Amino acid sequence: MAETILILSDRADRQVRQLHSSLEGLGFDVLALHLADIAFNTSYASGIAIPGMHGALPAGVIVRSISSGSFEAITRRLGVLHAFAQMGVPVWNSAKAIERCVDKSTTTFLLAQAGLPTPQTFAVESLANAKAVAERELAHGPLVLKPLFGSQGKGLRLIRGMEDLPQPDEVDDVYYLQRFVAHSGPPFCDYRVFTCAGEVLGMIARRADSWITNMAKGAKAEAVIGPLRSTLESLALAASTAIGTDFAGIDIIPAADGRLLVLEVNSMPAWTGLQSVVHVKIADCIANALAAQVAPELAERPAA
Repeated sequence: MAETILILSDRADRQVRQLHSSLEGLGFDVLALHLADIAFNTSYASGIAIPGMHGALPAGVIVRSISSGSFEAITRRLGVLHAFAQMGVPVWNSAKAIERCVDKSTTTFLLAQAGLPTPQTFAVESLANAKAVAERELAHGPLVLKPLFGSQGKGLRLIRGMEDLPQPDEVDDVYYLQRFVAHSGPPFCDYRVFTCAGEVLGMIARRADSWITNMAKGAKAEAVIGPLRSTLESLALAASTAIGTDFAGIDIIPAADGRLLVLEVNSMPAWTGLQSVVHVKIADCIANALAAQVAPELAERPAA
């Protein structure tokens, strides 16, 4: 009987379909579910109830996305991922890595502690504390306010003056403020580097008319060529190691003074833009890397 790999996603997007095909091509059974539909159930020896698996555990788990929910719901879902790991099931990415990436303040803390170049960052609660940061730091240039748990460029604000700080109810009373990295444009450019199992699978330059360069906001993907690739690879691999990801999309931005700064590490990255400019199949690479951990004899076969 073939081993089962579980893909967890709240939507059946292109990446899920590609992973499903790649894993099946390696000989795995594949089950795609919402993490919210997996339950704790102590009547099973595993303690985990997965629809369609009758108390059995998968050989491995790939987390593609986790839908939004209450604090209690998200805590329970991450608890399920922790439970898989406790039972010896490889989870890509682990609950620990996801927690570190989703909370941008933890990400920047770990990047800085690892000695990686990253913009100055200040994460505080309450408007009063945010005003104290802004009053002190705006003299040195603008700040960017980011949702602590945001993605795809949503909710970013440029803070040039005290009046730009939003009210507490708009940001759940948490103010994540990062030094705005001035760089040339338009077009503006930054880089996304995709790592998997300690290797760089590819990278893109993202170019946009706005300083917000996310692909979801209309940025265009271009191949990265030349000696810059080596520096981007080194930064991305070091960032992945610092956060503890199995695969990740690392965002790196060039400053006006020539420095390269690590902005974010994404533990559930999409790769449509990257796939448009690289020759390797990203889903195949992830499938083979996970197979090498859970079933080495299958990883030696090329994915279909």
